[in-house]
Amino acid sequence: MTTLPRPTITLTADDARRIALRAQGLLGAPDRRAGVRGVLRHLGAVQLDTISVLARSHELVPYARLGAVGRTTVEDAYWKDTHAFEYWSHAACLLPVEEWPHFAFRRRAYRNRPHWNHELPDGVYEQVVKQLRAEGPLTATELGGAKRTSEWWDWSGTKVAVERALMYGEVVCVERRGWKRVYDLAERAVPAALLHDELDDAECLRRLVRLAGESLGVGTRADIADYHRLKGEQVDAVLADSGLVPVEVEGWGKPAWADPAALATPPRGRHRTTLLSPFDSLIWERARTERIFGFTHRLEAYTPKPKRVYGYFAMPVLAGGRLVGRVDPAREGRTLVARQVTLDGPKVVPALAQALLEAATWVNCTNVRVERVDDPALREPLTTELARALG
Repeated sequence: MTTLPRPTITLTADDARRIALRAQGLLGAPDRRAGVRGVLRHLGAVQLDTISVLARSHELVPYARLGAVGRTTVEDAYWKDTHAFEYWSHAACLLPVEEWPHFAFRRRAYRNRPHWNHELPDGVYEQVVKQLRAEGPLTATELGGAKRTSEWWDWSGTKVAVERALMYGEVVCVERRGWKRVYDLAERAVPAALLHDELDDAECLRRLVRLAGESLGVGTRADIADYHRLKGEQVDAVLADSGLVPVEVEGWGKPAWADPAALATPPRGRHRTTLLSPFDSLIWERARTERIFGFTHRLEAYTPKPKRVYGYFAMPVLAGGRLVGRVDPAREGRTLVARQVTLDGPKVVPALAQALLEAATWVNCTNVRVERVDDPALREPLTTELARALG
């Protein structure tokens, strides 16, 4: 096992919090010229999810960093001119296309995988590739049907084949159409200079560990592993050669590593108050979120309604560099509804009102209605602040 150097730099918990916020593009002036594509490259991965309440998660991520970016602009930035590809990273994620070679280790692992949840009928894989070559890009439905029955897990042989081809890297998703994947051959969609699996596993892992460290700013071994869902032993094998430097963070109680560039410049600046997607990479790892922000984050969309504490799609509120509450949103016509609001105290009421109004404007709502505030004493100040701002 590689012996790692002992840390010579100690960070306060506040240093680590600010470094993490800056690394995630949530501290200091946003890079508007780089736009949505700049956000994707800065974060290294933007998670996709089917849920759409205020907007879909991959739209909410740049919104939190850049403000009210047009939703068509967001989609075009991801999909036009092959600037991104969709693959399994932290989860199903959009990734910068230049990182295609560094996921060769995962494509190889899928090709060598002995067992799958879905059976692949003989000849279907070859037929799907042949059809895409002749007619692509196509959705699974256009390829012959995505499901055998109405049950969501009951994939057709065609769907099994095209998803397997995506995992192998022979096929890519070139856009989402009505939230359906549109598939094409990788050889047509990925730039020729990037379309290879020549890098060995160690080089791929070194790159992804370094990228995770840069995107986190500072993190523990578990934090770094979680970012692209690597195994702990994969991180251990390359950490010493990743370019990240060991640090000690007060109160963390675990070894940590930091991006040297993040340590070179003190993290200064402010950021507007905003609502975060529950799938935002700032809060991907629950233990990290609790360690850095003292904030317990859990998506409750898949929790039975009677057992939910904060709501179906509770969005954390980022204000003053801290997570200060949650809003569970909904939309009714031109009204943004705050079904449930949880706040740390009265000081954050004006900031939350500002964030709600900005979010409402972004999704073309002209009114905001508050239904429930966990602390009843904060309901009147919040509704008063909203009424004043709405005029």
